Amino acid sequence: MGKITGFLEFGRILPAKEDPKNRINHSREFVTSLSEDDLNNQAGRCMDCGVPFCQNGCPLGNVIPEFNDAVYNKDWQKALEILSGTNNFPEFTGRICPAPCESACVLDINKDPVTIEEIEKQIAEYGFAHGLIKPIKITNRTGKKIAVIGSGPAGLALASELNKYGHTVMVYERADKLGGLLRYGVPDFKLEKNIIDRRINLMEQEGIIFKTNVHVGVNLATKSLLDEYDAIALSIGATALNLLDLEKAQGTNGVTYAMEYLTAHNQFISDGRIGLNNHEGLPYKNSWLNAKGKHVVIIGGGDTGSDCIGTANRQGAASITQLDYAPRPPHSRCESTPWPNWPRKFRLSSSHEEGCTRMFSVRMKDIVAENNKIVGLKIVDLGFIKNDPSEVSATYQEIPDTIRIIPCDLLILAIGFKVSKTANLVNEFGLQFGADGKVIHQNFHTKKDSKVFIAGDARIGATLVVRAIAEGRECAKAINSFLSDQS
Repeated sequence: MGKITGFLEFGRILPAKEDPKNRINHSREFVTSLSEDDLNNQAGRCMDCGVPFCQNGCPLGNVIPEFNDAVYNKDWQKALEILSGTNNFPEFTGRICPAPCESACVLDINKDPVTIEEIEKQIAEYGFAHGLIKPIKITNRTGKKIAVIGSGPAGLALASELNKYGHTVMVYERADKLGGLLRYGVPDFKLEKNIIDRRINLMEQEGIIFKTNVHVGVNLATKSLLDEYDAIALSIGATALNLLDLEKAQGTNGVTYAMEYLTAHNQFISDGRIGLNNHEGLPYKNSWLNAKGKHVVIIGGGDTGSDCIGTANRQGAASITQLDYAPRPPHSRCESTPWPNWPRKFRLSSSHEEGCTRMFSVRMKDIVAENNKIVGLKIVDLGFIKNDPSEVSATYQEIPDTIRIIPCDLLILAIGFKVSKTANLVNEFGLQFGADGKVIHQNFHTKKDSKVFIAGDARIGATLVVRAIAEGRECAKAINSFLSDQS
């Protein structure tokens, strides 16, 4: 695929980024685009490797070598058709996917992988810019009506696929704007919200109906949905936070969790609102979450923690510290995650480039508060001991004489999320939970002979946007099969 000797002739290049000192002064996207010639050369690096492990690495199964070949040959229409066949929203994944496909690229064994994510993004942007992406006109309707609850990436993919099958789709969103995690969980500097609006406008032209400010189980009875629709798809996400096992954390001002913090900032950037989403069971007390002039500490070393770093920098934090329970990863792929697995290695995100202190092998022991407001954190270093050299898992112990206090005016917890067991619709639809905390289901079906299905983070736990899209696509197949059997 591409140019036979391309991987020997061209090195991996990525688009330039705005200087960190400048980009923290705004919340817009700051990554430029490669020129068409550079993009063709990058696509030309795709090898005729025989077995495209990149496709296995992609949760959507994108046919990557083929669209690389089309881009190399400047056949943008073909590239778009190939990509759109497996990915409903390449403009989203091309911006915010961590690109497991690139880690599975054969070149990544001993060289730099193909820039698959950037190529994907540019195929989508070329399609929008040149009028190649158009509404799909559905001429034959089945007469079946489906309610999709939640408009995050899984819900949008569900709606898109079900509409293509010819069913009539209504999407209900409890927030005031559509997009779910894409809208309020992902900062604008990674995904500007006009990109979401552009796609939703297209979906509306295709016949999908969206309703906002509808909280199923609160201001819309679940029974009315069961009576009206032939099938119901729950794509409600995983919004319940993992709590610290620390009683003081739940009663101290200045302690929050990542999604609350990011949502508040995204709302402010969107329309100047200063307020908070009241998620079910929210235990933490807060004034509005502005990091300006504060010593911010973020617990959690994942992408969500990184998004909080970028947001705090843009708000003008006095200092930002990220605490990670795990040891500092090696700079190259470690033995426990051999190719083509997603590698555990040290990563520097764009938010890290903008400035923060990263601390590994550290655990928080206690909160230091004055007048019920956080002023510091008591932390301790951890020493990790492998039980067996062949095992990836390890135990830890606190290192003596390493306890100290670091300043903290705002503590942000980015330690994972799970499905809410207290949401009204969870009870009213009679969802059952397993020992792992996930909803019990069979092939996306919540109960035998039930018309209720579940997909996305609500089914598999908090995960990547690309996996949520894949979940939506697969759930749509299950619903279509169910409706076909019913008729």
